[in-house]
Amino acid sequence: MCSERNWLALVPSPQQQGDGRPMLANRNEAHDLLTKLGAPDQLLTHLKLVGEAADELIRVYQRLGVPIDLTLVELGVAVHDAGKIIHRNELDGPGSLHEKTGREMLLELGVQPEVAECCVTHGAWQGPRVSLEGRSVALADNLWKGKRVAELELAVIDDVAARLGVDRWDIFTRLDEAFEEVAAAAPSRLKRSRK
Repeated sequence: MCSERNWLALVPSPQQQGDGRPMLANRNEAHDLLTKLGAPDQLLTHLKLVGEAADELIRVYQRLGVPIDLTLVELGVAVHDAGKIIHRNELDGPGSLHEKTGREMLLELGVQPEVAECCVTHGAWQGPRVSLEGRSVALADNLWKGKRVAELELAVIDDVAARLGVDRWDIFTRLDEAFEEVAAAAPSRLKRSRK
C-alpha cells in the first residue's frame, strides 16, 4: 500500500512519458497504474465490474448515436475509486474521503484532469457542471450492483436528450429499459465481487 504522498515515486511522471500521449489511454493502463500504486485485488475487481456495467451503457449510447466521449467514461470508471488505495476503510464501509484524495493523487501523477475529476463526480454527480460522462460513471457505479437511483437516471436521460436535441420523453423508455437490463445483471457481478 502506498501512503498519501509517496505515490509519485511509483510511476513515471508525465515528462518521463515523453511520447505526447495522454497519461492514460485505456482501462488497461488505468488498472496497471492503480496496481503500481498498491490497489488491493478487491478494489481492482470492483473497478472491472463497474466497467462491465459501463460497457453496457456505452453500447446503448452508441446505438442511440449519443455524442459522448466514450474514452472518458471508460477511464473514469477505471479510476473512480483510486483514493481507496489510501482510504482502505472505505472499501467496505461508508465514506467520501477517497474522492478528493483520488483526484489529487491522479492529478499529481499527470492523469488527465477530466479523468481525475471522475473520482469526485462519481459521488457528487448533482452539480450543474458535471458532464454526461461524469454522470455515466456515477450511474455505472450504482447499476453494477443493481441499485437504481431515480434522480441520477433522470439527470442522465436529460443529458442524453440535450445532446441528441430531443425531448426527455422521446428517449425515456429506451434508456429506462437499458438501465433496468444493466441492473438486472447485478447478481452475477455481485457474486464475482466476493471471490
